Amino acid sequence: MADPDRPIRVLLADDQALLRSAFRVLVNSEPDMTVVGEAADGAEALDLARRHAPHVVLMDIRMPGMDGLAATRAICSDPALADVRVVMLTTFEVDEYVVQSLRAGASGFLGKGAEPEELLAAIRVARAGEALLSPAATKGLIARFLAQPGESARPEGGPPARLDALTGREREVLVHVAGGLSNDEIGERLEVSPLTVKTHVNRAMAKLGARDRAQLVVIAYESGLVRPRTD
Repeated sequence: MADPDRPIRVLLADDQALLRSAFRVLVNSEPDMTVVGEAADGAEALDLARRHAPHVVLMDIRMPGMDGLAATRAICSDPALADVRVVMLTTFEVDEYVVQSLRAGASGFLGKGAEPEELLAAIRVARAGEALLSPAATKGLIARFLAQPGESARPEGGPPARLDALTGREREVLVHVAGGLSNDEIGERLEVSPLTVKTHVNRAMAKLGARDRAQLVVIAYESGLVRPRTD
């Protein structure tokens, strides 16, 4: 749970020094944020994450040596870094590596061309763990790439088996989460309170071993509970 009295600790990982500098100035200009480290490649990002335990890592996908995807997988699979949230930075709005990053545990993605306010909001959202970053865009990107040939949508012993642990209402909420809806919007659809929705979301995450809502979206598509639109 985010502590409003403590600054959000941010780690920057990008091989472009000028971009890191711009991000550092922007983040440090906010009273509720502070940059705790900068990395020029994935290996350095992993090392700094283990040393400084940031709340949020802004991770470039393409970096020399260990890339952002491998670094994200390492960070998100490390029990000691369970509270670290990774936001992927991409030059392109649609990038198949972003989906791989979400599968690896990233909380969402953001284009490098995003406005400063969007970047700051993304950091706060990731820290709070309450919602996806750019939910509609993330949902569309996942829908496009999870169904590609060569990608197994139903790995043996994977999400479909785990979905059996969900109640009917939890499955219903999961479908709406995969649709990019907020707790308030889901509550309106189901005629329940946002707090009740949040409880169902949290229980679904616990049962499915998901770090956050981004992981729930991936599981919903991989399991076949939600199908990519073809129109």
